[in-house]
Amino acid sequence: MVGELRYREFRVPLGPGLHAYPDELIRQRVGHDGHPEYQIRWLILRRGDDGEGDSGQVDCKAEHILLWMSDDEIYANCHKMLGEDGQVIGPSQDSADAGSLDKSVLGEMETDVKSLIQRALRQLQECVGTAPPAPLLHTVHVLSAYASIEPLTGVFKDSRVLDLLMHMLSSPDYQIRWSAGRMIQALSSHDAGTRTQILLSLSQQEAIEKHLDFDSRCALLALFAQATLAEHPMSFEGVHLPQVPGRLLFSLVKRYLHVTFLLDQLSGNAGEQGAQNSFVPAELNAGRGRLELEFSMAMGTLISELVQAMRWDWASSGPGRLARSPSSIFQPEPAEASSEFSRPHTQLIRRSKRFRPPTEFASANTYALYVRDHLQPGMRVRMLENYEEVSAGDEGKFRQSNDGVPPVQVLWESTGRTYWVHWHMLEILGFEEDIEDVVETVEYQGAVVSGALGVAPPSRRWKPMTELFAVPFVVPEEEDAEESEHLAQAEWWELLFFIKKLSAEDRQQVVQLLQDNLDGEHVLDDEILPELTVPIELAQDLLLSLPQQLDDSALRDLFNSYIYRKYGPEALARQLGYPCLLDAQQAIFLFRAEAQPQESEAKEPPSQSASPALQRLVEGLGPSGKLLVDLERALSSDTPQENEVKACVLQLQRQPQPFLTLMQSLDTPATNKALHLTVLRILMRLVKFPDALLLPWHEAMDACMACLRSPNTDREVLQELIFFLHRLTSTSRDYAVILNQLGAREAISKALEKHLGKLELAQELRDMVFKCEKHAHLYRKLTTNILGGCIQMVLGQIEDHRRTHRPIQIPFFDVFLRYLCQGSREDRKKDKYWEKVEVSSNPHRASKLTDRNPKTYWESSGNAGSHSITLHMRQGVLIRQLTLLVAGEDSSYMPAWVVVCGGDSVNSVNTELNAVNVMPSASRVILLENLTRFWPIIQIRIKRCQQGGIDTRIRGLEVLGPKPTFWPVFREQLCRHTRLFYMVRAQAWSQDIAEDRRSLLHLSSRLNGALRQEQNFADRFLPDDEAAQALGKTCWEALVSPLVQNITSPDEDSTSSLGWLLDQYLECREAAHNPQSRAAAFSSRVRRLTHLLVHVEPCEAAPPAVAIPPPKGRNRSHDWSSLTTRGLPSSIMRNLTRCWRSVVEEQVNNFLTSSWRDDDFVPRYCELFYKLQKSSSELFGPRAAFLLAMKNGCADALLRLPFLRAAHVSEQFARHIDQRIQGSRMGGARGMEMLAQLQRCLESVLIFSSREIATTFEHYYQHYMADRLLSVGSSWLEGAVLEQIGLCFPNRLPQQMLQSLSISEELQRQFHVYQLQQLDQELLKLEDTEKKIQGAHEDSGKEHKTKKEEAARETAAAAMAEEEEEGEEEEEEEEEGDEELYYEGTMPEVCVLVLSPRYWPVTSVCHMLNPTTCLPSYLKGTLTHYSNFYSKSQSHSVLEKDPQRRLQWTWQGRAEVQFGDQLLHVSTVQMWLLLYLNDLKVVSVESLLALSELPPHVLKQAIGPLTSSRGPLDLQEQKDVSGGVLKIRDDSEEPRPRRGNVWLIPPQTYLKAEDEEGRNLEKRRNLLNCLVVRILKAHGDEGLHIDRLVYLVLEAWKKGPCPPRGLVSGLGRGAMCSSTDVLSCILHLLGKGTLRRHDDRPQMLFYAVPTTVMEPHTESLNPGSSGPNPPLTFHTLQIRSRGVPYASCTGTQSFSTFR
Repeated sequence: MVGELRYREFRVPLGPGLHAYPDELIRQRVGHDGHPEYQIRWLILRRGDDGEGDSGQVDCKAEHILLWMSDDEIYANCHKMLGEDGQVIGPSQDSADAGSLDKSVLGEMETDVKSLIQRALRQLQECVGTAPPAPLLHTVHVLSAYASIEPLTGVFKDSRVLDLLMHMLSSPDYQIRWSAGRMIQALSSHDAGTRTQILLSLSQQEAIEKHLDFDSRCALLALFAQATLAEHPMSFEGVHLPQVPGRLLFSLVKRYLHVTFLLDQLSGNAGEQGAQNSFVPAELNAGRGRLELEFSMAMGTLISELVQAMRWDWASSGPGRLARSPSSIFQPEPAEASSEFSRPHTQLIRRSKRFRPPTEFASANTYALYVRDHLQPGMRVRMLENYEEVSAGDEGKFRQSNDGVPPVQVLWESTGRTYWVHWHMLEILGFEEDIEDVVETVEYQGAVVSGALGVAPPSRRWKPMTELFAVPFVVPEEEDAEESEHLAQAEWWELLFFIKKLSAEDRQQVVQLLQDNLDGEHVLDDEILPELTVPIELAQDLLLSLPQQLDDSALRDLFNSYIYRKYGPEALARQLGYPCLLDAQQAIFLFRAEAQPQESEAKEPPSQSASPALQRLVEGLGPSGKLLVDLERALSSDTPQENEVKACVLQLQRQPQPFLTLMQSLDTPATNKALHLTVLRILMRLVKFPDALLLPWHEAMDACMACLRSPNTDREVLQELIFFLHRLTSTSRDYAVILNQLGAREAISKALEKHLGKLELAQELRDMVFKCEKHAHLYRKLTTNILGGCIQMVLGQIEDHRRTHRPIQIPFFDVFLRYLCQGSREDRKKDKYWEKVEVSSNPHRASKLTDRNPKTYWESSGNAGSHSITLHMRQGVLIRQLTLLVAGEDSSYMPAWVVVCGGDSVNSVNTELNAVNVMPSASRVILLENLTRFWPIIQIRIKRCQQGGIDTRIRGLEVLGPKPTFWPVFREQLCRHTRLFYMVRAQAWSQDIAEDRRSLLHLSSRLNGALRQEQNFADRFLPDDEAAQALGKTCWEALVSPLVQNITSPDEDSTSSLGWLLDQYLECREAAHNPQSRAAAFSSRVRRLTHLLVHVEPCEAAPPAVAIPPPKGRNRSHDWSSLTTRGLPSSIMRNLTRCWRSVVEEQVNNFLTSSWRDDDFVPRYCELFYKLQKSSSELFGPRAAFLLAMKNGCADALLRLPFLRAAHVSEQFARHIDQRIQGSRMGGARGMEMLAQLQRCLESVLIFSSREIATTFEHYYQHYMADRLLSVGSSWLEGAVLEQIGLCFPNRLPQQMLQSLSISEELQRQFHVYQLQQLDQELLKLEDTEKKIQGAHEDSGKEHKTKKEEAARETAAAAMAEEEEEGEEEEEEEEEGDEELYYEGTMPEVCVLVLSPRYWPVTSVCHMLNPTTCLPSYLKGTLTHYSNFYSKSQSHSVLEKDPQRRLQWTWQGRAEVQFGDQLLHVSTVQMWLLLYLNDLKVVSVESLLALSELPPHVLKQAIGPLTSSRGPLDLQEQKDVSGGVLKIRDDSEEPRPRRGNVWLIPPQTYLKAEDEEGRNLEKRRNLLNCLVVRILKAHGDEGLHIDRLVYLVLEAWKKGPCPPRGLVSGLGRGAMCSSTDVLSCILHLLGKGTLRRHDDRPQMLFYAVPTTVMEPHTESLNPGSSGPNPPLTFHTLQIRSRGVPYASCTGTQSFSTFR
């Protein structure tokens, strides 16, 4: 059914272009929890990345995964497997079709088959020892014909058929064995089940290997290969698989079939399957408990033999670690984390001289805004913490920023490319001239903001400080004290596995020991033994005695086992020092040798020493070298002593290392000729003994091939080697197959060519090897199938462990996984297999050898034959291939003869590894291949060049290091199964949540269980962090990412499940303060869920072997089909932050809708903001992403308000800030409370930044700030407030106002110096006059001089007046009297502030002052002097072409007036009024209005405080005087305080959004919106750059004819327009969807859809009104293209939608 898809409505992404589809329901069973489970076959198909393509085209070689699923998972993932009643449709039971045969004919044929079977058995017994008669062959031929008929398959399940096949397969006659193979093929041709049953039945027969010859065994192996080929189509391309002989391969097949049978029994109904299969031995049909034990023992045996067959136990360097380091497999750890960062140290750090460090800020938000406000393109920055691909301390250059997440793009020097980060992660270094080197003591790297308030910015890897969320941030399971004192069942079964390997006598002793120590009531037998609870002390005693009783093979398994590594004897482990496995074995053998009685040694005759050739080899083996001495002595005589040889062979079978060392000595330099000849003669004689064929010859055949391939091998040694190999392959054809796999045919052919065919038996050996070509292919296929099948069974056990939560009780399960994960820690790149490259000459050009550029080269310089290249290899690297790159165009510079040598040091490079002749046409010369030994130094010597050249040219070097391992293959399979399992489960859980949102509360416990299980599995079975994190990453992506995507997606009511849960959390947050309430339990579950979902941050990068791009910056996707190709943790964070943003938006919107008119709106909003901010920290921790989402949600809710309502809200915020700033001046506790309220309000106001509401907020804040500065003066608090919320002012008008104040102060200081200079000049003139007067003696001279002096003064005054009139320009000014008592005849101190109307809102609120009519003479003189000073300063400071500025005096300002013992703080108007009363006792209000020309409400506002109970005046009403009269209050009438300061400045006047000015602002925005839409419409699909659009809008606003002049004039000050106003309107239209950005170029804007720009009506802002205002009429304005810059065509066009 591979080519057909039955259920394809659901697909699971498994990788790039790889998806899994549910295909067929295979079987069903009752699960461990009593509920039915269904085994579904999922097809793995390759599709395009987009998921499109012909759905009917299916790859016939598609892989599949068998997955057990529950009812809920079937319902959520495979809807078409459900019937009409909602129940799962069971697997189809296809009955055998009898075809056209009726029952009578079928019965007759069954009778014939039974009689033929009986006859064949009788004929076999009669022909024992003779040639098979023809009747027997005919009978078998007829049986084979009957076996090919499918309806008769049941008859052939008779047990006598099995006996017949066994007799035929064990027959010495070839024709009978061939006929048996024909019958087996006929029986197995029907279906895979029958074929598997036959193989299982035959393989379980005792001593079947002894009765099978090479051909019969290959026939059975071919059937097995055919049966398993389609089951596990796993590819190990590129992975080196060892050569396994047929005998060992057949044993693996037996073990594998046994394990698969037991697994099939466990997966289904054991009783029914046993009844249907009469081939199955009766002893295999047992209960489930017995089956589980047998399966565990059988699986352990299979793993043990497979490890030995793959030679993993000898390749391993040690028994491995007991467990991984305890760390979360879901959270990647920073690579640079080390203990050195926790120690304080002194280092030289580059700091900025201009910019403030992060430690000077009270909060992370303040610092982030500071960086955002001051950072300019081109400035250098430094990273403060680790973030994805950028590490703390990295420096780079700032490129740009935008509104994305993260918002900052920096070109980093460490990576050489740009990467996006967050504002708070950067420290500004500035430009190069701003940087200095400072010596600092650094506590730790990655330090972040820590100021006075102790607030640190959000950390990327925040973890709770409590122990609640341990690794992997789930509640850990409590360990039972009683269980901690006993072995777990899995540990006991692993120990029981070794007990079962003991001899019967030793096993009985162990059982007796258990019986004595456990004091059980029952006698321990095979049924009770597996259920024992064994104390740890008893297990340690057993492990102490087991090494003395096990054979070598079991001993290697014991050393590798988990139980031994955990509970093994400490004394033995300390003595062995955890050496390699070989040293451990030799130590055990030494213990055994020492344990032998001393007298037995005394009885033995003294042994002869080894021959001189073997002496060094024997000494290197240590005590075990005695075996080689005994073997050589037994084989050296002319008539070998058979008993002694058998004894040696038996010992070598138990301890094969001396034998392997003997054979591997052939892979030594050719100079050891004597050793080679001695070894070959020993092997030649040894192979004659049948028992010697059981030795592991195949493990050392590589040494024979190395000797055969070596060009330096002596001819005599080569001839002896061929004799030996010919005898070995003639005795056992399995080794001919192994030689074929090793490439012996080509090696023999080269040897024949070299020696001109004068090698005896070489051609016969080559022909024998060639005939085994198909068998070699069969062996390779079988090895692949068995290994693939074992991997699939392991993955199945992992899946069963996930589903049932039962421990894995298979011995050596961790050992198998350890070997499969070998290579996961390999981090060398292809060009980093060596440490350095040295050359004999011209070392400056040595880099050309490794630059991978064939056009560059290294050229030597020196004498011919002296050129060399030396490679210093990395430790442990075995060279797989070393290639030299040359070029024929180099002519005489091209090498001709190259010799490669190896050595342990530079001074000992004397071992020749290979010599190569280079052809003139060659380009790639392979120097070395498949080295079996590590050489620290490899030297390439160019002995001769082409055409007798002297120097040489080498184009490059290529080195292939260690061979590919199983880790990439196993990782792919493990990740596929894990992804499929958890995605199916995530879909089922999402279905439950969709049906009942309350089940979301149980998601935390579900995730806890799944994550804890994966964490425990990784800690127990996976060998290193890379393998564990690959599993954790896959699990997190497959389980958490789809769940988060589903629970954050809006439902039909536009609310997501998680959003609903967070809403409930916010509602019951106050009630949750009671720890015993239901609300507290509910809140706890919600917090545990959110903490669990966000504890994994975006991953740095994918593992290098997977061709999946790592998550880059902000490019992420929501599509399930792309889940495997993009950064999923980032997708989780994006979905969660989006959900939290929508929840906050809804909460704030509900509050604004109900409370925006209230007087206490701002304090309540700040309280809500603080509550949401605190809830964000409770739910998600101090993460910047969720804090930003919360602020964006608040801003989104504000942007949903109509314009006038939003203006009202912004005005309320500006008013609240103004009141708190003024209230903080009172000091004391009340002042501190005002400061705290101000700080909380400023934090909530920050959301206005980069929003369109910021323009309106700036308008009102500017008004209130101007009144505040001019009435009460500036303070440090003004600058602090602007520093914190400066980003909320797009035009930066408040900042410019403070800057203009500082400029005015500087002008005031210059004016003071100017006055002193004028005084000095007058005094100098007076001194000159006095000197002249003293010199004259006549009175007439004095009078004449006096008149001339008066005339000079009048001329100077006239000149100053003319300069004042010429120097006036368009500039406003206000004056104030400051810090001086009332006038007592001396000149008061006057301070003048020069304010620009571009920054200060003085046009509509200030009124002009005429100093000549309203001010006293002593004040008028000061103002006149200041005007002269200002005119002169302007004439010197500005260019002649610049327009001259004109000073204009206003009534704005403040003064201090002395009234008795009181110091009155008044405004300028109040000062003028009080000074006016110095001359008049009574003044009418009407005369004051006429004199000052002030509006009545302004004068009334000034009189009010003066006539209050604290003021000095009384207002009396008179009938004949309008407005009453003012007079100074008499002390006798009403007592008042005599001393102190009295504040009489009029209170602040606040604006209203519903006033004319607010509506003018709305009209201006509407007109700008219309202009933006009109211009973008005119440009069509091409769009406009945002800068160009702003320019065109401003030009249209200035030049007209739109808007009409009358309408613009009606806007008042709202007729002014700036680029910030246009940008605010653009933001508004983007938010409404009227405009859109270009996908690739976000700076390009387009008109999106023809939506209505403005609201059709505006709700009333008057609280007393009952409903909305009447709808306004929409007018249509005609725009004629008369030189209008935005018009793209002529003629008349129109637009609407302005109010």
